[in-house]
Parts: sequence; C-alpha cells; structure tokens
Amino acid sequence: MPGQELALHETLRLHELLLSKSVNTTKAATMVGLVDDPQLKSFIQQEVQSSKQQMRDLQNLLTNAVQ
Repeated sequence: MPGQELALHETLRLHELLLSKSVNTTKAATMVGLVDDPQLKSFIQQEVQSSKQQMRDLQNLLTNAVQ
C-alpha cells in the first residue's frame, strides 16, 4: 500500500491478527509430531506453510503502513 497509511485501529487489528496467527501456527506445528495419520500430517504441514506465508504478508502490511 504505497502512499497510504493505515488508521491506528487498522494497525492494531492487523497486529492482533498476526499474533493470533502466530500462536495458532505454533500450535499446529507442534501437533504435527503427535499425529500418526499421514494425510492429516500432510494437511497440517501445508496449513503451517500457508500460515507462515500469511504472517509474512501481514508483517509486510504492517511494515509498509509505518513507513
């Protein structure tokens, strides 16, 4: 979002979303070691990778909003 600033409440919401996503991703990554079913393990691993990309995107939004 070059040239656009986020309102304070938008920045706080993005930060809250990022923190929530981080906690959920950590829990999912931990659960991979406890899962025996290969399909479920694969699904969780894909979800963890997807979540990590989403967190990078949120971090970029927050970084660009402050600049």
